[in-house]
Amino acid sequence: MSAPAPTMKPWIDAIHPYVAGKAKLGDTPIVAKLSSNENPFGPSPHAIAAMQAVVADGHRYPDPAATALRAALAEKHGLDADRIVCGTGSDELLHLLAGAFASVGDEVLYARHSFIVYELAARRVGATPVVAPDDDYACDVDAMLAAVTPRTRLVYLANPNNPTGTQISGAEVRRLHAGLPADCLFAVDGAYAEFAEGDYVDGLDLAREFPNVVALRTFSKLHGLAAQRVGWAYGAPHVIDALNRIRGPFNVTTTGQAGAIAALGDNDWADMVLRHTAQWRHWMTSEIAALGNAGLRAIPSAANFVLIEFPETGPVTAAAANDALLADGIIARYLAVQAMPRCLRVSVGTEAETRAAMASLRRFVERATGSAGNKTASA
Repeated sequence: MSAPAPTMKPWIDAIHPYVAGKAKLGDTPIVAKLSSNENPFGPSPHAIAAMQAVVADGHRYPDPAATALRAALAEKHGLDADRIVCGTGSDELLHLLAGAFASVGDEVLYARHSFIVYELAARRVGATPVVAPDDDYACDVDAMLAAVTPRTRLVYLANPNNPTGTQISGAEVRRLHAGLPADCLFAVDGAYAEFAEGDYVDGLDLAREFPNVVALRTFSKLHGLAAQRVGWAYGAPHVIDALNRIRGPFNVTTTGQAGAIAALGDNDWADMVLRHTAQWRHWMTSEIAALGNAGLRAIPSAANFVLIEFPETGPVTAAAANDALLADGIIARYLAVQAMPRCLRVSVGTEAETRAAMASLRRFVERATGSAGNKTASA
């Protein structure tokens, strides 16, 4: 007879651990790792130098309040530094919001095909995840509002959205917020805000104006500091106070803080990354459109990746395409693990990486369909 052992809470047992994008291929050489929406150029040289300059202080704890980083963010965006909190990536802050504002019996709402961390954050605190229907991979504001109940305590919106790349307009973001109860916290996740186009609201203006809005950002994407895990949030004093009460006391590393401050000051590097991303995202979309006769579709993206939808059955499926890409050393993100078995997400890489990925995809389609397809677009 076995002795009794500690048991996890039932809502923790219901969590499916986060599965990161594939990073290794065994013995197959990696030609392009395009599975995690990383900046293919890495951090700004100024950020690298700043991080190297503080490595020798690795025996000292980091500034627990990230004072200099919050001041730099406040200056960059015209914000109140006291209303900023920094985190171990924006992921930590997403979890902290659920921890501070939701619990057992409460509901946490988000759109279908949103960032997987929203579900994890809700379940971690025993809250009930509520998934609103999407509108062709994008947030459907009417469906979101219809899903609000008296138990809704937290609403997550990724805009642009990961893993789909879709963006809703600033007017729609404001309409969603206007329809929420005053006691419901609206978390606007702008991890890909810098890549957005057209009519766009990143949440900062809403967070300045309303006490039930918090805007989140990250240094992992545009600024290429994914390994350093630096994110930040801006909101009303009572929201920031709640997050500061439960976050880790030294949650942002010294190197991360130094690199983030330097990255904020290197506009030339950021502009280069933005230009490159826009150019090659549009090129990828054109290349995929040229394969439309095989049933492929590029979902319109406002991020640093493109979501490709494949036929559900037949010779040209997402699973088969993923296998073909992996055989060529191309690592994309097959989204069956997120209940999207028809989809591959491909990050924008360097020019060489992006061209290699699309060439591999085209070869797969031509082999699977026995045709040469349509002529590809030129960059």
